[in-house]
Amino acid sequence: MRAALFSMVPYESPTAARGWPVAASDYAPEIAQASMDRALEFFELADEAGFDWVSVAEHHYAPASLTPNPMVMAAALTQRVRRARIALLGANLPIQNPIRVAEELAMLDTLSGGRIVAGLLRGTSNEYVTYGVNPAESRERFIEALELVVRAWTEPEPFGWLGRFYEYRAISIWPRPVQIPHPPIFISISSAEMAEFAAARRLNAGLAVTNVPRARESLAVYREAARRHGWEPSPEQVLYRAAIHVAERDEQAWEECAPFADPSRPVGALSTANPAIDEAVARAGYYGREGERQRARIYAAGELRERIETGQLLAGSPATVLAQAEAIGRELGAGILELAFIAPRPDSRRRAVELFASEVLPRLREL
Repeated sequence: MRAALFSMVPYESPTAARGWPVAASDYAPEIAQASMDRALEFFELADEAGFDWVSVAEHHYAPASLTPNPMVMAAALTQRVRRARIALLGANLPIQNPIRVAEELAMLDTLSGGRIVAGLLRGTSNEYVTYGVNPAESRERFIEALELVVRAWTEPEPFGWLGRFYEYRAISIWPRPVQIPHPPIFISISSAEMAEFAAARRLNAGLAVTNVPRARESLAVYREAARRHGWEPSPEQVLYRAAIHVAERDEQAWEECAPFADPSRPVGALSTANPAIDEAVARAGYYGREGERQRARIYAAGELRERIETGQLLAGSPATVLAQAEAIGRELGAGILELAFIAPRPDSRRRAVELFASEVLPRLREL
């Protein structure tokens, strides 16, 4: 099993607002700059520690993510991440110009020496407000845009395109992708329709913002459709994303990550959006033995335990996290585990990455 380190490049402020869209009056340039610098250092650490991939995503109008254009962040990563693959999950195709997407990904593949992974996604429903695209057209736009991107990468001669949503008189992109015929493509298979679509086109399967039981159902559709089309997906063609925190002891990991169990939450935002947990955390205090015991009781009582049991979160000592990862791999047949590290402070996140890389990753690769 391979490991990918995922970050939404959050705006790291304890007072960061939630919701969407978030008012620009809450924005401080110096915090954003420090957040981006820290994210780049974090990706560089993952590369040095031996992670197989680093991953960025596209989101808009909120401090949960400072990468509305993940291509820009990926370009910076090509100069900092020297060994690992660089995955972009998305571009959100239906709200973008697909030829621009094909050109930028080809350029990144050239800059990185053929290390790009193309996550071509539909995006969340609120993303369509960003650029004024009708969400009712999402699936049809996505299918046409995906076909156009692939043809732009693979067609050796100039060609024209006249579709329902896109029209181009002449297409002939430069540069071309380094990877032949093109970078590996992952799409979300969270619905049965998209699982069938991916299998029919031999595309790789991505599963995020889900849990193991739901992912198992989607993969059953995907694999059955693949067999009908005459092929069998390998583990390397299945990606599953989960949040993670690793510490020396189970109780320490649970104590530290209880308020941060949602991987989409900006690091530093202390509310869990669960009043019972918030109140317990506030009563316990953030540090100290009593806080640790209280946080362990919160884990035992419910929400954190449920997230771990359903595969949304890996949390514990290296041995515990390895067992959790092994269970996910066994249940789903997933060959790529994409991990969003959550922790209250940069130093604890760094330590979690180092513990995972030194004590979990070598054994994970044997699975």
